[in-house]
Amino acid sequence: MATYQWQGRTRSGETRTGILVADSQAAATAQLRQQMIMPMSIRPKLKELREYLPFLESRIKIKQVVVFTRQFATMIDAGLPLVQCLTILASQQEKGIFKRTLTEVKADVESGSTFSEALAKHPKAFDRLYTSLVESGETGGILDTILTRLANYLEKAEALRRKVKGAMVYPVSVLVVAILVVVLMLIKVIPVFEQMFADFGGVLPGPTQLVIDISHFLQASIHWLALGAVAAFFGFRQLRKTDQGRLWTDGLALKIPVIGGVLRKVAVARFSRTLGTMLSSGVAILDALEIVARTAGNLVLERAILKTKASIAEGKTIAEPLAETKVFPGMVVQMISVGEQTGNMDTMLQKIADFYEDEVDAAVDAMTAMLEPAMMVVLGGTIGLILIAMYLPIFKIADNIN
Repeated sequence: MATYQWQGRTRSGETRTGILVADSQAAATAQLRQQMIMPMSIRPKLKELREYLPFLESRIKIKQVVVFTRQFATMIDAGLPLVQCLTILASQQEKGIFKRTLTEVKADVESGSTFSEALAKHPKAFDRLYTSLVESGETGGILDTILTRLANYLEKAEALRRKVKGAMVYPVSVLVVAILVVVLMLIKVIPVFEQMFADFGGVLPGPTQLVIDISHFLQASIHWLALGAVAAFFGFRQLRKTDQGRLWTDGLALKIPVIGGVLRKVAVARFSRTLGTMLSSGVAILDALEIVARTAGNLVLERAILKTKASIAEGKTIAEPLAETKVFPGMVVQMISVGEQTGNMDTMLQKIADFYEDEVDAAVDAMTAMLEPAMMVVLGGTIGLILIAMYLPIFKIADNIN
């Protein structure tokens, strides 16, 4: 596929320009003629600098995909042809990777691919969950309904992600500032006090000497410590690239006090929302579990879901193997069991997701309320101890003068 820049004239004599994706210049000409446009010039589009350097481009945002999905559903429901919807929505996008993605999707659809097949070529914008639901909507002839459900799902998933991310920004920021302040005091401020104490002479109190020793260590080793921190960061990233490393770190994350409970509730809410959306859209249970596992975001949960899928393939119910994994709370398993018995599995899963999203909100608020004073106590206490250690010799000098 290549990108072509064209100029043409419509039947009414109006001159138009645009960009399209085609296999060849002849295919591009055929596309324009199908749109009742007489080509005047077609030439390969020159690449921009950011296309040669992908890191200069901003990544596709979830919000872009949500807005596209919502608008696309409205247009399909209004009876507009698929290609025309894609043309309109692609033209509305700002220059960037998402605009090019939609242009390529439109070209693939025009060349005979189904909408889901065209989307599947761009996994960075449209994941397997998205393409599977679209394929289900195409097969059942309810693409507008599926897209509306998909937009609702993406909006709720993004809101949940933002809630957790926003809750972690404040404590992490305070922690970073606290570390920088303490390091700056130890490297820049403490040596001034040390010189002053040296001029007076005498033996320093134990706490003061300890702080000065820590200051000496930091001044001598700050570069090595920074290098070690960078090495630890990249080492952790390499560890996360291995299955064993991911399994260990994901399991450890779920066991962290307070934070682990929030992460578990987030994972249960995502699992329930995703599975419920897929089942209500007509996706088979085994296919749905496979996709839900791959989008779980935690390898411990992913393996538990895949184990459940294998048990269902052998003829078991979904609730029984879920309970055996000991990963999902008992209430979730019981509600899923009731959903299976009543034939309202998708509705029950949506209720579970609603409940756990509310639980996440409450847990995040409680965690934030608890972390804020704790961080203040740690920061204030550390700085206070350093200051007290520095003033002890001054008090001793004052006593000697008296």
